[in-house]
Amino acid sequence: MSKQKGDFAEKKAISFLEELDFKIIEQNFYAKKLGEIDIIATKNSIYHFCEVKSANDYETAINNITNSKLSKIKRSVDYYIQSKKLDISYCIDAIIVTDESIDFIENITI
Repeated sequence: MSKQKGDFAEKKAISFLEELDFKIIEQNFYAKKLGEIDIIATKNSIYHFCEVKSANDYETAINNITNSKLSKIKRSVDYYIQSKKLDISYCIDAIIVTDESIDFIENITI
């Protein structure tokens, strides 16, 4: 996927979250040598670390969240929490953006 398509999917995901009363804290947080967190948002005192995936269909997008990718996200979240010295409740979520829909999947690490 091109960077332009990825950026467009992230903008759609942010608008989607804002419509659900999430507060966007940060976008594209880069954790040194670990990876990137696409969107960090809060709602009801819970931090949501969101991975945005986009494709022509849901199945292709969701299958791009591999075990390796999820492991990098977890390490990036740990780095974020430690670097900001936060004591928070949080979950890692996926936002799947296709031409027809946006799906929000909370707590993908269960």
